[in-house]
Amino acid sequence: MPFDYKKEYKEFYLPPTTPGIVTVPAMNFLAVRGQGDPNEEDGAYKQALGMLYAVAFTIKMSKMGKHKLEGYFDYVVPPLEGLWWQEGVHGVDYACKADFQWISLIRLPEFVTREVFDWAIREATEKKQKDFSPVEFFPWEEGLCVQCMHIGHYDDEPATVAALEEFVRASALESGITDPASPEAPMDALDADGGEGRFHHEIYLSDVRRCKPERMKTVIRHPTKRTE
Repeated sequence: MPFDYKKEYKEFYLPPTTPGIVTVPAMNFLAVRGQGDPNEEDGAYKQALGMLYAVAFTIKMSKMGKHKLEGYFDYVVPPLEGLWWQEGVHGVDYACKADFQWISLIRLPEFVTREVFDWAIREATEKKQKDFSPVEFFPWEEGLCVQCMHIGHYDDEPATVAALEEFVRASALESGITDPASPEAPMDALDADGGEGRFHHEIYLSDVRRCKPERMKTVIRHPTKRTE
């Protein structure tokens, strides 16, 4: 059976609907950065997803080609993830989607090194005849966080976020979200080598094309820190 990260690491991908604390270790991702309304038809966000999945499946399907990757094991491509923020806003203002800045992510299996990533970019570029230079190899250690499962439409997330924030206060913790005082601050904090930036994080477990909005499952994760 292909290795399924969601099933093997349930503490990261299948939390309960009540908030809890989790420490997220270092992982490597494919990443594309951008800004704008994620619902815009043929907008930057949807183009980013197309690039991410093209590279992700180039790596997964390498087993069918002549180029064999050292340490390869068959796996289910992990779910799409997203880091979200808005200039001058602490948290997320869902009414102003055009102001979103984001980093879209797909986790990489452990055998994917920078060299494997570089090969996958070249391979996808040649096969698709498209520019994949916006896709980054993105190491990141998220650290101490609070999270829970949100069930329902994305626009209903504020209630879940409020529950996370209340849990943080009740647990004698502090928010660890990076203060987006300027548009450069978050991007500088999350550079190509990981950086120290920490943001509103979502992991998408449902296919929006097939799932009813009221049943969609999204992991919502917020960075936190212990009070001094």
